Amino acid sequence: MELRTSYQQTSHQLNGHGRRNVGVLQQAFAEVDPNQASDHYGTGEIIARFEQKLAQELGMEDAIFFPSGTMAQQIALRIWADETGNRNVAYHPLCHLEIHEQDGLKELHHLEPILIGDDKRLMTLEEVQALPDVACLLIELPQRELGGYLPPFDELEAISHLCRERGIRLHLDGARLFETLPYYEKTAAEVCALFDSVYVSFYKGIGGIAGAILAGPKAFCAEARVWKRRYGGDLIGLYPYIIPADYYYELRKRRMASYYEQAKELARRFNAIDRVWTTPDVPVTNMFHLHVEGDVEAVSAWIQSVQDATGIGITGYLVPHDGYCSTEISVGDAYEAIDAPQLDRLFEQLER
Repeated sequence: MELRTSYQQTSHQLNGHGRRNVGVLQQAFAEVDPNQASDHYGTGEIIARFEQKLAQELGMEDAIFFPSGTMAQQIALRIWADETGNRNVAYHPLCHLEIHEQDGLKELHHLEPILIGDDKRLMTLEEVQALPDVACLLIELPQRELGGYLPPFDELEAISHLCRERGIRLHLDGARLFETLPYYEKTAAEVCALFDSVYVSFYKGIGGIAGAILAGPKAFCAEARVWKRRYGGDLIGLYPYIIPADYYYELRKRRMASYYEQAKELARRFNAIDRVWTTPDVPVTNMFHLHVEGDVEAVSAWIQSVQDATGIGITGYLVPHDGYCSTEISVGDAYEAIDAPQLDRLFEQLER
């Protein structure tokens, strides 16, 4: 049996909010009035109300609901490039636009990315100071591909100040923005105040079906609405995504501090096991990367045996490196469903 199959057959899992099945949609719609009007090609009360709410919570003038973050962020960088007349944009080497979007910026918008920093760490203020002239700098909070690291807030403030001095637009890839707030001890609006535009996701830590918000100044959002239509993002109805986005946002936005504390405790227990470690060593959000010494075959067999023995899923995949393997852990509602004796048994098995 493969590791993924073993993981899928467990009764409890460390990751996420539970299985992403049709029940996620059914729960969100359970108390919705069936006579409520849907949105229609990007207009209507249901979409306008959600956009206005998120604009207010993010402290931005306006906001737009998009079916995907990939669409939203490519459009954001295109708008800033057009406004400044500069085809260069900057971001970290592990940015989603660089490694997961098939060169969308280059092929669709003829923008030239400048990679800033090292793929083993966060970018620094000094590296931003050394940037050539660019239209926009994108910063991801947290840096997912590194394990969820966050820069100190005062460094973010310094970068924001520098970008405004130089006329560089600062865009936030805040796919997991809400997960960063307990560590920063800030509101979403306080973080977003450092940026010119911001994207947030509603299917990652929030656990909705799909969809994203892109927020910023009114003129920016007016242009983004045009680009959304050009991209085919104005589906005849986005309400199957908007209603779950709103439902799960309200359900989980106040749970982020709990997820964060649980992630720290979970990482502490993993780090106590021989040849196992996490990055960050102490998580700064609800996520971290878990590393195990050994090759994929041996580590897979070990994890699978523990999952089969305990019924608790650790992971369904591993990424091989030189002498060790890695996976991602993201704590949500599913972790809370595991009681203390079950969790103790899991770590007893891991420590054998």
